[in-house]
Amino acid sequence: MINIIVEISKYVLLFFMMMFTWGVYRALAARDSLTRSYRLRMQLVWMILFNLVAYIVLYIQTMDIFMIFMYGGVVLYIILTQVLYNIIYKRASFVLLNVMCMLLSIGLVMQSRLGIDTAFKQLIIASIATIISLFIPVIIRKVRALQNMGLFFAIAGILLIGAVFALARVTGGGKLSISLGGITFQFSEFVKITFVFFIAGMLKEVTTFAQVIKVTILAGIHVIILVISTDLGAALIYFVAYIVMVCVATRKVGYAFLGLGGMAAASVVAYRMFSHVRVRVDVWQDPFADYQGTGYQIVQALFGVCAGGWFGTGLLNGSPDSIPVVKEDFIFAAICEEMGILFAICLILLCMGLFLVIVNISMKLTNRFYKLVAIGLGIEYAFQVFLTIGGTTKFIPMTGVTLPLISYGGSSVMCTIFMLAIIQGLYVLRKDEIDEENEIQEFEETGDRNYYPQRERINYSEADKKSYPERDTELTRGLTRKFTDTTREFTGPEQQYEEKKQGQGFDTEELERKIEKATEDSLRW
Repeated sequence: MINIIVEISKYVLLFFMMMFTWGVYRALAARDSLTRSYRLRMQLVWMILFNLVAYIVLYIQTMDIFMIFMYGGVVLYIILTQVLYNIIYKRASFVLLNVMCMLLSIGLVMQSRLGIDTAFKQLIIASIATIISLFIPVIIRKVRALQNMGLFFAIAGILLIGAVFALARVTGGGKLSISLGGITFQFSEFVKITFVFFIAGMLKEVTTFAQVIKVTILAGIHVIILVISTDLGAALIYFVAYIVMVCVATRKVGYAFLGLGGMAAASVVAYRMFSHVRVRVDVWQDPFADYQGTGYQIVQALFGVCAGGWFGTGLLNGSPDSIPVVKEDFIFAAICEEMGILFAICLILLCMGLFLVIVNISMKLTNRFYKLVAIGLGIEYAFQVFLTIGGTTKFIPMTGVTLPLISYGGSSVMCTIFMLAIIQGLYVLRKDEIDEENEIQEFEETGDRNYYPQRERINYSEADKKSYPERDTELTRGLTRKFTDTTREFTGPEQQYEEKKQGQGFDTEELERKIEKATEDSLRW
């Protein structure tokens, strides 16, 4: 009977996953808010049902009561996250929020299958990170000084990864993390955020060749420290983010070719300098050459990917435990084995959908700093997904990075949640800009002088004027045009105009001067 339930469950879980993934793209395509809200609610339904079926299967297979507690904790996390965002950030992107919760759910289900203890730790870390992240959109929305702190973020990032290089112990062939009070921190995960803010801050206005050289030197220091620490996966992520952000900021494709050439040269140097890099390249070329030794990990991962077929073996019916470091680096192989290749394809589409949401937000932002931040964080996320899945399937050499929100790793989960909270802050900021633009357009169309109290309501301060000079100029031009067109509201010049017109003649130049003066006086707000 249990085998029948497990066999049926894998098709049910695939159905829920497909419906959720399809719902994400349909919500993105929805043109009216009512349809979008309905599709977002359906995503929550599919998500909760997915967790329900998965944890029922895990419970009947293990008869471990902690599986029930785990299900309650996951559902409570999802509901509280949705409620808090609905209360605090009604303008947040709930597509982004739902995808984050679903990816966390998939990761927690697999962590529960591989070891309930690590699953509990992952859920606690995700909960703490989510609570902290609730303050991040407010900071992004209110603290405009972040735009002028590029050099500060560069120095902070260099100091953090430099501390790891100086103090960390060698694990897995590299210096990756520091333990403080029994808690392990992988600072290279958090520096991904400061790295993006540093490049965006330094290229938001000045994009000359000299400025690009300065950014390149500082970015190069980041990458060199990571290479020396043999944290090559993080170094690759930083480097790709740097190339894309420089190209977007300068709009010069030539920098991309220079960057790719530099990356190729650096790869050759790393291959010559580090023995474990040579081992990974050799294993990538022929993992079966040393099946019982260096190739064992990747061979077992490939067996796992293929063993489940299209629909998977079902939860706890596979053997992903035979893959070394499966919870961190090879979680995608475990998903393929027990959930199936079709489920894994939906997972890839879900990650792509998350990236598309981030890119869409970045394209709609008008402020260059925020635009660069959004595209930089999106590229880091997408490239990390590519490195993990590509390494697991032997498409590229394994780099040892985690699958965001799914693999076990406290620093990775916290960093990804913080990154998505920053994107949420940018999304809310864009909504504010749209409302402001609509008010400006409404005034230009109607000439309604009640616009001034509305300006006070949206807090259009002197600092805002300095941050958005082009918007201020546009507003001034619109006001000038409307006040010129509605000069009958100014009694002085108009009465003189009528009086002189009723006479035999009038001085046109003098009239224009008086109208211009009255318009200027009215604009002194």
